[in-house]
Amino acid sequence: MENILEVKNLRVSFQTFFGEVEAVRGISFSVGRRETVAIVGESGCGKSVTANSIMQLLPMPPAFLKGGEILFNGENLLNKTEKQMQAIRGSKITMVFQDPMTSLNPTMKIGRQIVESLVKHRRMSREEARKKAVEMLKLVAVPQPEKRVNQYPHEFSGGMRQRVMIALAMVCNPQLLIADEPTTALDVTVQAQILELMKRLQDQLDMSIILITHDLGIVADMSDRVVVMYAGQILETGLTEEIFASPKHPYTKKLLASVPRLDMNRNEPLYSIDGTPPDLYIPPKGCAFYDRCTEAMKICKDYMPDFDEHSDSHKSCCWLNHPMAQKINSADGSEER
Repeated sequence: MENILEVKNLRVSFQTFFGEVEAVRGISFSVGRRETVAIVGESGCGKSVTANSIMQLLPMPPAFLKGGEILFNGENLLNKTEKQMQAIRGSKITMVFQDPMTSLNPTMKIGRQIVESLVKHRRMSREEARKKAVEMLKLVAVPQPEKRVNQYPHEFSGGMRQRVMIALAMVCNPQLLIADEPTTALDVTVQAQILELMKRLQDQLDMSIILITHDLGIVADMSDRVVVMYAGQILETGLTEEIFASPKHPYTKKLLASVPRLDMNRNEPLYSIDGTPPDLYIPPKGCAFYDRCTEAMKICKDYMPDFDEHSDSHKSCCWLNHPMAQKINSADGSEER
């Protein structure tokens, strides 16, 4: 599969009063054409920093790039000027942010915000752009789009504002959509509608998607591949069915165990991962999950393992997968490394 995006050894830090925070620590992944890649992990693991690095939206300072490449259609976005990035954002790469109320301009009517994007990136006349704006609102199932185009964001519900954000992101037919928690704070019915809408528009517009989320149920339904992040690093990556059927890293296993199941006893407590992520002011030398891992060995504390390939598409970095690691008993009684 041809890749539209390749992130190579990306390292991003923030300079604070207390010192340097290493938010993203040498991650590498790719996104193929028409592919949906989900980036999952706990809050603070570097998902949104990665997304904003791709869009070049991090304020510098306090953020600063320590190394790496972000190749979009073979061109390194990190070498682009701000003027060049302005031509790429909104037209070739777009982003749906977590909170649509803070992302939409509360002082501008919805229609005008969509029109401005079309005038800038597609060189349309305002009359043509307005017709296109109504078409996009209709496409994302906003009722009465001819009327709604003249309303302000506060006149929309949370679900409708999220639909407007998707319309704004897709109006210029982007090649890559970054969806950062697109269903946060929405009820499950609206979530299902938004996800179905994104899948339908992906097919219609022939685009790729990076989906950033905590919800593994959404991941199972939407994504082709999964990237598991923790403490600014990638611990495991693979096809969605590989990650769900045969997770290899203890962190991935615990994330999956945290998902509520329909067959659970109503009195059974929900599983949670003990402990807290490490302080990235002083990143750990070895595996960042060491302090929370029930299967940790002495070597995990001081040395970060290399990636082990379990298939052409599935790899993880854990000392338990090393040929010399002691075998352990899994939950079903079978032996595994």
